[in-house]
Amino acid sequence: MSSQVRGGTRWKRFALVMVPSVAATAAVGIGLAQGALAASFSVSGQSFKVRADRLEGQDFVQYGSVAVGKDLEGKEAAHAVAVSGFSSATITNMCQSVVTPKVPFINKPVSLKLSAGTNPKNPVEATNLYLDISELDADAEFRNIDIGVAAGSLKKENRPNSIGIQPGTQANGAGFAQRADSAVLTGVKQTAWATTAGTFKLSDLKLRLHTGVEECY
Repeated sequence: MSSQVRGGTRWKRFALVMVPSVAATAAVGIGLAQGALAASFSVSGQSFKVRADRLEGQDFVQYGSVAVGKDLEGKEAAHAVAVSGFSSATITNMCQSVVTPKVPFINKPVSLKLSAGTNPKNPVEATNLYLDISELDADAEFRNIDIGVAAGSLKKENRPNSIGIQPGTQANGAGFAQRADSAVLTGVKQTAWATTAGTFKLSDLKLRLHTGVEECY
């Protein structure tokens, strides 16, 4: 999911983001963790958009962090993100897109567009899913939500599958966070910088390249 920026033609910087993502958030401000890393790798210089009809997730957690990497010019970059996690999730009718501007020789933007889980009876399935997002629009419903939990105390002792801060990453354990037994989001539209998952099963996967700007929304 990450791309390294090296010298030479910009064509080498054309990153194909292969893993889709969606995320959840309540209508509460997110406290950013000081000096935290949102993922265990340097994020690419391109964000990507995701649209989905429905996301159902178990053991929802969310905390603030910072995704760090380089931009497409090779300069250091950092992005404030809300990290959302689920022990498991299903995603229905998912679309993901990323646009690379001014591709050499073509002299136009090139868009990658991916779709999966178009059949509601056979959705995308994921486990140990973590999502680093900067924007989200959706209708959301949470069950047994706790708002204002310390990030270091996200994992519930009475739920064996519950999760906390993403393993292998750093976050301020005293920072603001929230958790819920489950979350359902509909009409999801989001901008993200990274996604990680233990497993990802994409049914009816289709990937296409388009000349010009063609995004999921």
